[in-house]
Amino acid sequence: MSRGTVVVTDSTAYLPPGIDEGLPIDVVPLHVIMGDHQGEDGIEITPADVVERLREKSVTVTTSRPTPAQFVERYRELLAEGYDHIVSVHISSELSGTWDAARLAAVQCNSDAGEEIVRVVDSRVTAMALGFPVLVAARKAAAGASNDEVYDAAVRSLEDTSNFFYVDTLEYLRRGGRIGAAAAWLGTALAVKPILHLLDGRIVPLEKVRTANKAIARMKSLAVSAANGIEGDVLIAVHHLAAEERAEKLRAELAEEIPGSAEIVVSEVGAVLGAHVGPGMLAVIVVPTLDG
Repeated sequence: MSRGTVVVTDSTAYLPPGIDEGLPIDVVPLHVIMGDHQGEDGIEITPADVVERLREKSVTVTTSRPTPAQFVERYRELLAEGYDHIVSVHISSELSGTWDAARLAAVQCNSDAGEEIVRVVDSRVTAMALGFPVLVAARKAAAGASNDEVYDAAVRSLEDTSNFFYVDTLEYLRRGGRIGAAAAWLGTALAVKPILHLLDGRIVPLEKVRTANKAIARMKSLAVSAANGIEGDVLIAVHHLAAEERAEKLRAELAEEIPGSAEIVVSEVGAVLGAHVGPGMLAVIVVPTLDG
């Protein structure tokens, strides 16, 4: 019996535990390398592991994508389980080679099948800005939507995604080579607390604020404005790394100020993103529900 469409994503979606229960979602993990130790993001290496190693400046923390062969193997397993189609949605290609690995695997699987059974989406984002569109698409699939409808739901949801994040320091982004246009702020990094966002798949500076409290308040204001600019209900995520108390406080404040929030989740980013943003990071993601 056909099981319809399954949505594949990667571990940087950072879906909170249990949120995908019963949905056709499969997660392929990225990899983290800490000195002479390496493992799968969220499975063998936790956020706490990365925080501990980042504070040991003598230990280098890096990340790597899954290989095309790993994607081919997983796609074939899902097809063998009875799924007819796969929509594979991944971290921005500007931040990782994961999308390209998935694309190469899709080319091979589609060639073997003689038709397009795997479609790959470059989300141009990450974290729950990726995770929510995956959930939206998977909920469509679970309701019996066609493959085209599942694919379109993911793409449409990504089009209206807003993301804002604060870091205590730009140093970790600099070490990982992900700092992009924000490099211009490095000389004044001690004097400001940066608010950043993803634009066209890249990390770019948004605003400079003098203190951490003011930066978080400003980020909240930006998220409220983004939510108010969307017709209908919105999905909201608050991310953090080793800053759970601040994240919960921010979640409560957002719940009060955005009455149209259908869902607000708090999720700690995992080892891969954590390696690049460092302890103390906070982020807010706003995505439309697309219920209409």
